[in-house]
Amino acid sequence: MIVAGMDIGSITTETVILRDHAILSSVILPTGANSRKAAERSLSAALEKAGLNPEEVTAIVTTGYGRASFPRATKMITEITCHARGAFFVHPQTRTVIDIGGQDSKVIRLDNQGRNVDFQMNDKCAAGTGRFLEVMAHALEVRVEDLGRLSLGAPRTIKISSMCTVFAESEVVSLIAEDQPKEVIIRGLHDSIADRILGMVNRVGIEEKVTLTGGVAKNEGVVRALEERLGVTLYIPPEPQIIGALGAALMARTLLPLPEGKRI
Repeated sequence: MIVAGMDIGSITTETVILRDHAILSSVILPTGANSRKAAERSLSAALEKAGLNPEEVTAIVTTGYGRASFPRATKMITEITCHARGAFFVHPQTRTVIDIGGQDSKVIRLDNQGRNVDFQMNDKCAAGTGRFLEVMAHALEVRVEDLGRLSLGAPRTIKISSMCTVFAESEVVSLIAEDQPKEVIIRGLHDSIADRILGMVNRVGIEEKVTLTGGVAKNEGVVRALEERLGVTLYIPPEPQIIGALGAALMARTLLPLPEGKRI
């Protein structure tokens, strides 16, 4: 059985193609202004990468911010369920999932079967997310992919008092005007993100092992700040950004095949 999972986010769209339990392909593309078109492009790219035709896919599950925008989906499933399933699949010892995505962050506690026991989700603003870091990188005139490396070289940190993206950007601009080193400011930003996640973790409760997913998991500065506060070593999947789409594909495997003659 060949299935597809799609995580249609506000910033990026990920697609994973599965045959049984084997990942045939995965792609990460920018969502842009049109979620439906992004989903179409992402699925086409994943199928091409896997060397498959659309009619070979039995079921498609969508998740994420734009999950309702893809009319050819067999089913839509929440991000919490899909991230839990994906994280448990790649690391079955996982009992806590921290996901920091483009526009939201979430903490999910699992049982020993990988089922969601409790969760907290920050979906009211972009504070402490990938979008937050993109805005700060622009203000600092550095590439977002360099933030982690730069913060690791900081001799000290600095307090960032606001987590609102707009106010934090103004605060960063003021710190630059005070000749504070960029590395120190970036470390302060990473510490503020980690403090925000710590508050969510404390509300859910932490149980090892802890898996970190989402694009921000690629930022080693945020990883270090989180590990210091949580007192654990985080497991980071080889490609942490596709975990939601992987979970969606795994959920698609549990669905009945489409009626004969129906094609995606």
